[in-house]
Amino acid sequence: MKLAIRNLDPKALWNNFADLNAVPRASKKEEKVIAFMVDFGKKLGLETVIDPVGNVIIKKPATSGMENRKTIVMQSHLDMVHQKNNNTVFDFDNEGIKMLIDGDWVKADGTTLGADNGLGVATIMSVLESTNIEHPAMEALFTIDEETGMTGAMGLEAGYLSGEILLNLDTEDDDEIGVGCAGGIDITASKKYIPLNTEENVSAYKITVKGLQGGHSGMDIHKNFGNANIIMNRVLYALKDICMISEIDGGGLRNAIPRESNAIITVADTEILEEVFYTIAKDIIDEYNTIENDIEILLEESFTPAKVIPKNDQKILLEAIYSSHNGVFRMSPDIENLVETSNNVARVLVKEGDIEILCLTRSSVESGKQNLVNAISSGYELANFDIELSGSYPGWKPNPNSEILKVLQRVYVNMFKEEPNVLACHAGLECGILGTNYPDMDMISFGPTIRGAHSPDERASISSTQKYWKFVLEILKNIPIKD
Repeated sequence: MKLAIRNLDPKALWNNFADLNAVPRASKKEEKVIAFMVDFGKKLGLETVIDPVGNVIIKKPATSGMENRKTIVMQSHLDMVHQKNNNTVFDFDNEGIKMLIDGDWVKADGTTLGADNGLGVATIMSVLESTNIEHPAMEALFTIDEETGMTGAMGLEAGYLSGEILLNLDTEDDDEIGVGCAGGIDITASKKYIPLNTEENVSAYKITVKGLQGGHSGMDIHKNFGNANIIMNRVLYALKDICMISEIDGGGLRNAIPRESNAIITVADTEILEEVFYTIAKDIIDEYNTIENDIEILLEESFTPAKVIPKNDQKILLEAIYSSHNGVFRMSPDIENLVETSNNVARVLVKEGDIEILCLTRSSVESGKQNLVNAISSGYELANFDIELSGSYPGWKPNPNSEILKVLQRVYVNMFKEEPNVLACHAGLECGILGTNYPDMDMISFGPTIRGAHSPDERASISSTQKYWKFVLEILKNIPIKD
């Protein structure tokens, strides 16, 4: 199947994507992909540097006749979200992504594909290695750790780049041109408890929530997909008077809507347990039936755990999660259909005396972001949780007078005979952060159509990638002349 991927058009792009996807590249574990990219640049004989935080910059002179155009920065991030289905056996640290073709889509076998932002990286690689693509002087910027903190963009110091225009290749609809994005901040609520010995003559059960769509906690947050952590909490809350919780393990990365959650409980009366459990499970499944067709809420016998959470700590935990906002908090009053502020309850881990709840709060308005952070933090603090705020990054404010925006609009209309959708998004793009040290850089974002990013359902459209590639080539020819 790798050979089939490599035979897709445009071949240069898909071949570079296949090479990239053979390299493990989890956020905060980018050593292998950094080395891969440095080797790629040096083999081409191009100036290649690594900045102090690990970003890779490769510079290429203008092609003949394009020397009078403004220098551009083509930018994508090297890391990818590592998520897999529960029944998929895969070692992200050592294996390359296993890709397959399904109609017009390139997918992965039970894992995330890495099209976010691997197709952008492969695009830049294809321009760097080309001998017949017209382009102005360019600086390829490959950032690290975009998905779990944007530390690469935040660590990029002034002086490494001289480009006047930045092309960010991290948008996921081929008819969209991005001109703004949300900022974000991580909230971590933690608490300790003293475990109790499990009582004798009790039965133990495992509760599983699975089969949810998941998705991107920014781009998909308005779609009302089920959040496994929130659903599990509803189930446990319904059982709170008859069960003792031993463990909860739900969700994963902050920027992914949780698809699965597991809990271990003990009960004295199994008949009442089954009555209450199947009632609440049916209610939830019925509520989500039209949007989550594959949702499952399962109850099965389990090993008897040695320890459980004390009743009072259990009550506080369930009420704290119940009171924590999840999903859209406010829609933008200024931009139609734009989510302004949201929160994702991304991870719930309860085990052996420790409770940890991870959230990602996003907003395109800084004061709105802080408002929701205050609301969520206050709830957990009232429950005596410790709160840590980290990884804050700014949004990207739209520039209606952007010169490169006008270029992309004109090129798009000329090529495809329709107007593109110019909009801001609720995802976190690196443009706002990069703009702090390069405030005069004119920035734009675009990309091929990708669906299901941050989930094992991630897929990239083959026909859209062909359209996008042609768009890229035409943009490069139309970069404005230097002032």
